[in-house]
Amino acid sequence: MAAGLVVTLAAAQGPAPQGGGGGGRGRGVPLQADGECPPGTTLVRVGSCQAPEFPPPTIVDYRPKTSLVAPEHPIPKAKFPVVDIHSHTGPTPETIGRLITEMDALNIRVLNNLSGGFGDALKKRIDYIKSTPYADRFTLYANGLNMFRDVAPGYGQKAAAQLEADVKNGAIGLKIFKETGMDTKKVDGTRLKITDPELSPLWETAARLNLPVIIHTGEPPQFFKPLDMHNERWLELSLFPDRRRYLVPVSFETLTAERDELFRTHPKTRFIVAHFGWHANDFARAGKLLDANPNIVLELAAILYDLGRTPRAAHDFFMKYQDRILFGKDTYAPTEFPYYWRVLETNDEYFDYYRDYHAFWKLYGMGLPDNVLKKVYYQNALRVTPGLPKNGWPR
Repeated sequence: MAAGLVVTLAAAQGPAPQGGGGGGRGRGVPLQADGECPPGTTLVRVGSCQAPEFPPPTIVDYRPKTSLVAPEHPIPKAKFPVVDIHSHTGPTPETIGRLITEMDALNIRVLNNLSGGFGDALKKRIDYIKSTPYADRFTLYANGLNMFRDVAPGYGQKAAAQLEADVKNGAIGLKIFKETGMDTKKVDGTRLKITDPELSPLWETAARLNLPVIIHTGEPPQFFKPLDMHNERWLELSLFPDRRRYLVPVSFETLTAERDELFRTHPKTRFIVAHFGWHANDFARAGKLLDANPNIVLELAAILYDLGRTPRAAHDFFMKYQDRILFGKDTYAPTEFPYYWRVLETNDEYFDYYRDYHAFWKLYGMGLPDNVLKKVYYQNALRVTPGLPKNGWPR
């Protein structure tokens, strides 16, 4: 990273207070009125803050090595076959051999590509998969007519017809990307709400076809909060400006309220809620969402950092809702899947997450029993998505 881009939180808040910057026994400074230490200082004793003697490393350069000695049980291969219901990777003639080798090593039985497209592009991808010896290892979801970019009167019927055609061509579900509801504009220039009546024919068609709809709503709630020293995703938001949502007119609560209304008004449509609905940081809220909507299930793509920091609460949640959670990863990266296996399968403590900018904390294992692992890894996916391959699973 260029030196000009490396900014410490302390520097962003201004210089450290006078009198706290040296010797370890220097004069302390009192807490602020809000009960926090002034920027550039830390609490050293009751009511007294102090700045370090030496310039502190930046948030990207501070990489402490733990002295903790604890049992380690790396899990390179999942204990049971896995359906990755949330991927954006599909095979090509150049990559299919490598993908199969990697999937076999990880015990990924099916990789489900949510970026299937629609129409001819989708059909071409599916036809290629069918032409290979691995037609039962890769599946695709359709993405909706023109990716919902031209919604106007009459769009819903056209989109429903396109979805039906895509299913006949081999699509096994419908994926709704985060832009739909958050950023996408209708032809008249207004924000396309996920509850727009023009989309109703699509949900009704999915219900009639017994087709699951995986829906990604919004972003993590921290992305909608100011980029300041209290935001636990500060580093990620400083690295990726397009993820900052705190200056946009639509809020996290508005987006999730509209999503929840969609679930209530279309009870016959089966929805897979991507990324735990961004509620893995609040299991009580996630539970209420499931309790209120029997037509939904959750999938756990890209929220391992929350499961792994609250392993007991996560364990209890998975035990209670074991029939309503699916495995998903999102980014296909073979070196990262074993972190998921380790959190889900072991009771290991205090081990690293694979991306510093997602989580600066450590992970802990949930220690799920075999019957729950089987449900999360593949059994729930087979029930929720009838188009998945039926053969090749443990009896």
